[in-house]
Amino acid sequence: MSAPLVLPTLLGDAVRLRAFSPADLPLVREATTDPLIPLITSVPAHGDDDACRAYLERQADRLTTGAGYAFAVAEQSSDLAVGHAYLGLRDLDLGRATVGYWVARSYRGRGMAGDAVRTLTRWALTLRGVDRLELYVEPWNVASARTAASAGFVREGLLRSWQAVGEERRDMDMYSLVRQA
Repeated sequence: MSAPLVLPTLLGDAVRLRAFSPADLPLVREATTDPLIPLITSVPAHGDDDACRAYLERQADRLTTGAGYAFAVAEQSSDLAVGHAYLGLRDLDLGRATVGYWVARSYRGRGMAGDAVRTLTRWALTLRGVDRLELYVEPWNVASARTAASAGFVREGLLRSWQAVGEERRDMDMYSLVRQA
């Protein structure tokens, strides 16, 4: 699969998945204050504007390097960015893609993460070569597990010491969604 030259805009029920812009700097600043987001993503650990701008620039680079599609999750009504959704293509040659997401703390509990993941998933399964989507959730993160399930992902099992989070190895629950023939 060759990556498109322009990131598509995807519409969900209440969210719009779109390219990040400089106007999304306040979202990234807020994400830097979250105790977990900087540990499991490339969001900087401090709210320095230069570091936050560099994060925004890296999101566009993911498409140009072929690593994947990085979307700002924005409210449809206001276009205010509230989070991030990502489709990673590292294992595309094996028919697999990885879904990742986060929503800033002040916007959680409104169903936007679930809407974003469902929207991303519907689109991802239209891409040639994507037969399986994978998603990883720490076992304690019940809200994220519900988000994955609401998008049709099924828990497959526990991956022990799967990923470094901060300075320690953490278990992850593996979820998948498989293209229906």
